[in-house]
Amino acid sequence: MKEGIYHILKGRFLVSEDSLKNWKFIIFLSILALIMIASSHSADRKVHRIAALSNEVKELKSQNIDVRMELMETKMESRVIRAMAPRNIGPSTTPPIKILIAYKDNGR
Repeated sequence: MKEGIYHILKGRFLVSEDSLKNWKFIIFLSILALIMIASSHSADRKVHRIAALSNEVKELKSQNIDVRMELMETKMESRVIRAMAPRNIGPSTTPPIKILIAYKDNGR
C-alpha cells in the first residue's frame, strides 16, 4: 500500500513500461474536464442572456402601458375639443342623419 502511494507521488506510473494506457486515460479525463468547463460557461452565458432579455421585456411592457394610457387620454372627447379649439373646430350641434339606400328588386 505504502509503495503504491510512493509510485503515484513520484510519477512512476507515467514512465513505466505499461504507461501508455495510463496516458490514454489521463488524456481522456482531461478532454472530459475541458468539455465540462466549456458546457458550464455556455450555460452561464445563456442564463445571463435570459436575465437580460427578461429585464428588457419588463421594460417594454411598462413602456407599452404608459403609451396606451397616453393614447386613452388623447382620445378623450374633452381633449379633442381643446386641441381643435385654436383651429375654430368644435363639436357638431346638429345630430347625424342616417342615410338609407333602397335597392330595386330585379326579378331575382
